[in-house]
Amino acid sequence: MKQICVRSVGYVGLVTAACFADLGNKVTALDIDEKRVANLKKGVMPIYEPGLDELVKRNVNAGRINFTTSYKEALNGAEYAFIAVGTPSGEDGSADLKYVETAAKSIAQNMSAPLVLINKSTVPIGTGDWVADIVKSAQPKPIEFAVVSCPEFLREGSAIADFMNPHRTVIGSLDKDAANKVAHLHLPLRAPIVITDLRTAEMIKYASNAFLATKISFINELADLCERVGADVKEVAAGMGYDARIGRHFLDAGLGWGGSCFPKDVEALAFMAKEKGLNPQILNSVMDVNYERRSNAVKHVEKLLNGLENKVVGLLGLAFKENTDDMRDAASIDIADGLIKAGATVRGYDPVARETAAPHMPKVKIYDNPYNMAEGCDALVVVTPWNEFKQLDLEKIKSLLKSPIVYDGRNIYEPNRMKEMGFTYKAVGR
Repeated sequence: MKQICVRSVGYVGLVTAACFADLGNKVTALDIDEKRVANLKKGVMPIYEPGLDELVKRNVNAGRINFTTSYKEALNGAEYAFIAVGTPSGEDGSADLKYVETAAKSIAQNMSAPLVLINKSTVPIGTGDWVADIVKSAQPKPIEFAVVSCPEFLREGSAIADFMNPHRTVIGSLDKDAANKVAHLHLPLRAPIVITDLRTAEMIKYASNAFLATKISFINELADLCERVGADVKEVAAGMGYDARIGRHFLDAGLGWGGSCFPKDVEALAFMAKEKGLNPQILNSVMDVNYERRSNAVKHVEKLLNGLENKVVGLLGLAFKENTDDMRDAASIDIADGLIKAGATVRGYDPVARETAAPHMPKVKIYDNPYNMAEGCDALVVVTPWNEFKQLDLEKIKSLLKSPIVYDGRNIYEPNRMKEMGFTYKAVGR
C-alpha cells in the first residue's frame, strides 16, 4: 500500500484519488475549496460522474481515502503527490498555469520527506522542468524530489472505466528511478506502460487530444458534403471505421466537440506552434470547423421555421456531452445565444446538468421534464445524445409541439421513421 496525495478534487483529481484508493492505496485528496471538502466529508460529490459517488463512499468507509484543505496534513507521510489542477485557456490561447504554480509552491513549502511529484494536469511542453525549478526555489530547506509527467486520458462520463482500463499509461521523467516508481504504482491496471522523457510525455497528451478532435471535425466537414451528394454520413463513418488504420471511435457527425479538454488543448497546441514560428494550419481548421457547427445549427433551425422571430425552440440536452453535468464550452450555450439573438425564446432540458447550466444561460427557461419543455415549442433541437432522449415517447412529443419540427444535432433518430411519424426532421449529414 502506497501513500498518495492528490491535489484537486475536480473531475481528474477526484476520480484519480478514488481509483487509486480502490486499488488499495492510502489516499488524501487535497483542495483549497473549503466548501467542496466539507461536502465530500458529508458524502456530497462536487461533480456528476457515473459510479463516482459509490466508489468514493466505499473507500471512505474502508478508510483508504480522506479529504483535507491542509497541505501539511495531505503531505504527511506521502510518497507521491499528484497535481491535477485546472489549466484553463488564457486570452491568447495559451494554457494558464497559475494553479499549477500555486500547487507546486505549496507542496514545496510543506513537504517534509522525499517525494515524487506527478503532473496529471494537461500542461504545455516544458512545464515539468518549470515545476522542478519552482519546487527547488520554494523549498525552505533542500529535500529530495523528482518531477514526473503522467497525463490523464479520462473521458467525462466514463472516467472510472477509463482509469481502471487504460489503453496505455504514459510516464515521462528525467529521473529513471522516479519513473519506475510511478510505473509500479500503475502495474495493477495491467496496461502497456510507455516510459519516456518529460517533454515527450507532455506532447503525447496534446497530440492525442488534438488528433481525436481532428477526427471529429473531419467527419463533420464530410457530413456537409454527404448532405449535398445524397450520402449518409453514419454509414460512411461505419464503413470507414472497419478499417483498423482509421478506427470507429470519434467519427460521430453532429454539433462538434466541447468540454474542458479538446477546446483548450487544441488551442494551446496551436499557440505553442505559433510561438515557435510555425503555422498550425490543420489545428486552426479543426477549431474553425468545430465552432461553425454551432452557428450552422442555428441557421438550420431558422430555415426549418422560416425565421426565428417570436418562435419557441426547445433544447434537448445542455451538458457538452452525455453522462456528465459539465457545461464548459457546451454547444448548447452558443446555440441558445444564437437563437435568442435571432428573436427566439429558448427552453432547455437536461437529465443532470440543469443546475450547472442555469448560470451559463440565464435567458433560457430550464425545465425538469422533457415533455413539459416540449409543450408549445415550435421546434426541438437535439444537442446532447443522452440515452433518455432515444427512448422518448415521440408520438407524445409530436402532440405537444406547436409544429412537429426536430433538428437532430446528434443523429440519434432514424430519418425514415421520423418522417413516417409526420415530423419535419433534419439530421446531420443524412
